[in-house]
Amino acid sequence: MGLDMYACTLREPPSEPVDFEAEDATALHYWRKHPNLHGWMERLYREKGGKGAAFNCLNLQLIAGDLDRLETAIRNRTLPPTEGFFFGVSDGSEVDDDLAFVAKARAALSAGLAVFYTAWW
Repeated sequence: MGLDMYACTLREPPSEPVDFEAEDATALHYWRKHPNLHGWMERLYREKGGKGAAFNCLNLQLIAGDLDRLETAIRNRTLPPTEGFFFGVSDGSEVDDDLAFVAKARAALSAGLAVFYTAWW
């Protein structure tokens, strides 16, 4: 048990930026127990109008501007401290992997794909 986090792509953009169905998604990136990144994504989910009581098994579209903001937070080490049952701990060693995700997500967007984040805990 624990926090499993995924970034995926879709061939077509979703109809809404949050809480959409994601059929035929393709895996792009995976994280295990990186709660601070999850907390950042949850804040973005709420900003975009997400109403789910728990940010669990919900989809969040990521656009270029979101990736710019995320990269800044990663580089400045300002991902919000986040805790949860079986979430584990972000220890700062994730920076290179997080930046690799940002690069892959930007490449996917440039290829005309939609990118989204989801997590299961």
